Amino acid sequence: MPAEASRRAFLGRAAASAAALAAPTIVPASVLGQAAPSGRVQLGHVGVGGQGSGLLGGFVGLPMAMSVAVCDPVTQRREAAASRVEHAYAGKADRATFKGCTPHNDFRELLARADVDAVIVATPDHWHVPIALAAVKAGKDVYVEKPLGVSVAEDKALREAVHRYGRIFQYGTQQRCFSTHCAFGCELVRNGYIGELKAVHVVAPNGATGGNPAPQPVPEGLDYDLWLGPAPWAPFCNDRVFGVGRWHIYDYALGFIAGWGAHPLDIAHWGYPHIPVEYRGTGLIPTEGLFDTIVNWDVQGRYASGVEFTLKPGGDLTTFVGTEGWVAPSRGGIHAEPRSLLSVKIKPDEIHLLQDTHHYRNFVNACLTRTAPASDIDSAVQSDFMSHLGDICIREGRTIRWDPKAETIVGDPQAARRLTRAMRSPWHL
Repeated sequence: MPAEASRRAFLGRAAASAAALAAPTIVPASVLGQAAPSGRVQLGHVGVGGQGSGLLGGFVGLPMAMSVAVCDPVTQRREAAASRVEHAYAGKADRATFKGCTPHNDFRELLARADVDAVIVATPDHWHVPIALAAVKAGKDVYVEKPLGVSVAEDKALREAVHRYGRIFQYGTQQRCFSTHCAFGCELVRNGYIGELKAVHVVAPNGATGGNPAPQPVPEGLDYDLWLGPAPWAPFCNDRVFGVGRWHIYDYALGFIAGWGAHPLDIAHWGYPHIPVEYRGTGLIPTEGLFDTIVNWDVQGRYASGVEFTLKPGGDLTTFVGTEGWVAPSRGGIHAEPRSLLSVKIKPDEIHLLQDTHHYRNFVNACLTRTAPASDIDSAVQSDFMSHLGDICIREGRTIRWDPKAETIVGDPQAARRLTRAMRSPWHL
């Protein structure tokens, strides 16, 4: 049988297997909610470029995890990643239990493997939810890089699947563990040390403009059609795939309002676990060059409680303002007024948020113990909603109102249509 025909047959069987797993009536009960039988979580990494490569290094160093597969549509990346894993495990005492790290081009091949317990998703943004959703339906736990989906509908679909199939989900915002002062800042807010909360101000680095859209030949070693996946077809150019375009082209992302905003918005939701119900804002949608996500955004809103909310470009900071002071945690540190807030000792019977000081270890331990990790799916979805709604109010040019119970935009059918996105055939949620 020709190699391509054999590959198609394999993928057909993998797709059939994934479809079978999607039906709960035929999933063995032992698959759901069960820890890895070996006591070690075997990982598959989907996307091993810049951020994915960094994650790979973090997980390979954990004694309770073992990376057994990598996947990327760029040949050089996946082969280099597999070689890196092989080298990392070469001198370890438990080498005898390591059977190698296999490079895959297509994520469906990786998901069809019975020896993969959990999947690390570090692809371009438009692939985050489709791959994570397929992984969850295939019985895998998932660590998903931020931001979450490119639509509110994607976020909701993944949340439903995570709960339905009883899988562990960790959001890759990382500051809930690595930046322990962020946990402390949110504990000050949650335990009332700044008094009654009056405002939440979020700033994130601005987006980018430019990019060369001139078509170029697809380079050897890139499966470009698979890289595009559910996004609309567009001619290959380097700035689209290998430059920063994957963060700043609306077909693949919302831009830094979400791509970097996910970090301080996550802290905002951690300290005040609600989302605003009203949004209005301004921003610039570039019309020249390749990049077309919003820059210079200025979003203002309010929560149902009356607490004010703002989201603006700047550094990376979440500021909680109360009647008795303010606290501003970020990955770079924490500031407060009065400064005495920074010396507060959270009492044993008060709310404590820090689970671990290592975000990757926190995920692996959650997989083994079947307990919720620091950045669970429910909070991830809510914080991601905030960036989507900020983007929508700017694109529509008017105030929008959000019903947090129905989880939809109310009184504005045109704006509500932006809560979903079409996907290029044959991809679908």
